[in-house]
Amino acid sequence: MNVIDILEQRGFVDATTHDEELRRLVENRYPVTCYVGFDPTAPSLHVGHLLPVMALSHMQRCGHQPIALVGGGTGLVGDPSGKTEMRQLLTLEMVEENAKGIKSQLSRFIDFDSGNAKLLNNADWLVGLKYIDFLRDIGRYFSVNRMIKAESYRVRLESEEGLNFIEFNYMLLQAYDFLNLYDLHGCRLQMGGTDQWGNIVAGIDLIRRMRQVETYGLTIPLVTTSSGAKMGKTAQGAVWLDPERTSPYDYYQYWVNTDDRDVVRFLSLFTFLPFQEIQAVEKLRDAELNNAKAVLAYEATKLAHGSREAKKAHTAAASMFGQRSIPDTLLPASDIPRKAGQDKDADVPASEIEKFELEAGIPVFKLYQSVGLTESASAARRLIKQGGAYINGRRVEDQDYLVTPADFYDSELVLRAGKKKYYKIRMKK
Repeated sequence: MNVIDILEQRGFVDATTHDEELRRLVENRYPVTCYVGFDPTAPSLHVGHLLPVMALSHMQRCGHQPIALVGGGTGLVGDPSGKTEMRQLLTLEMVEENAKGIKSQLSRFIDFDSGNAKLLNNADWLVGLKYIDFLRDIGRYFSVNRMIKAESYRVRLESEEGLNFIEFNYMLLQAYDFLNLYDLHGCRLQMGGTDQWGNIVAGIDLIRRMRQVETYGLTIPLVTTSSGAKMGKTAQGAVWLDPERTSPYDYYQYWVNTDDRDVVRFLSLFTFLPFQEIQAVEKLRDAELNNAKAVLAYEATKLAHGSREAKKAHTAAASMFGQRSIPDTLLPASDIPRKAGQDKDADVPASEIEKFELEAGIPVFKLYQSVGLTESASAARRLIKQGGAYINGRRVEDQDYLVTPADFYDSELVLRAGKKKYYKIRMKK
């Protein structure tokens, strides 16, 4: 089974160019160099970016050579694909800072130290381009008639805002990236989301015209949950890979709360557990399926934050919701802790408070704000009014309730906001 078969089996393939030729390429030309571009519009990737990252990692695991291309140059222009209005233009300093964060996160999934993977920034060749030379050498190969038929351009042309000229250049720049990566690194395959089809085909066409060589494209589906929500989106906002934005514990909680209908699909897409083991999960229900969710959460957190943080998050969840005993026969390739037990020093989001500070009582709404469970005192009051605030499992009814040492059990108090956000406070005597 070649890497394209593996990607297709696990749900990564939406469409390919020249499917049979691409399969022959990965079977007969070894290794194949491929790339995915990442737009540095924020200092962190989020869960919605994971599919192309995982696809690159699968390529590397099968012996091929991935290139992760940070769009330090194209990020200054802005990709119109999938957008009905123009993106906010970023400064060079903002793009460079964002690119640094993205590079460190990609290193969790792809081994750049082994010599068979590269981490590049297209600012290195795009920022210094001479405009007239670029138009003469590259622009002459592009038909405006064909460009405006591309989905990304067509949607924008039909929108109220229309298509800005600076964005109109984006397809040329991405095509030039593919050409440059072919010339410098022999890259023959570009992968990206389904919204990148037009840009990928443009690069293939440019290389064919200028180098008389066939290159290939593979698009990856834009995944939504069974409820129709975008991947990585919650009521609190995006689920980031940066631990400063989304803690490993909250990241674990995002995955453990996966809809029952999505467990098998997400195990296939977001873990490297053997596909045969994942297929066995399809027949599980109720508590057994919840165990599979725990494995999904553990494996996804391990990839993004490392084994130590994954185990801490798993133990922290156990201290809040109770430890699961996960059978050795369930997804046996996972090294998730399987035995029941509880670690009192689990890495639950926590802090300490002196007993004397509690003697006069602290208004509960102020406590919620101070530990970060709500953004403001007024938000804490709203949470209490809506019935979403709990102390040690007991709903808080009074917005001005005073928390005192009497509320602590064994010198600990657990605050809960809604169904899934917890915080532990330890009282120092």
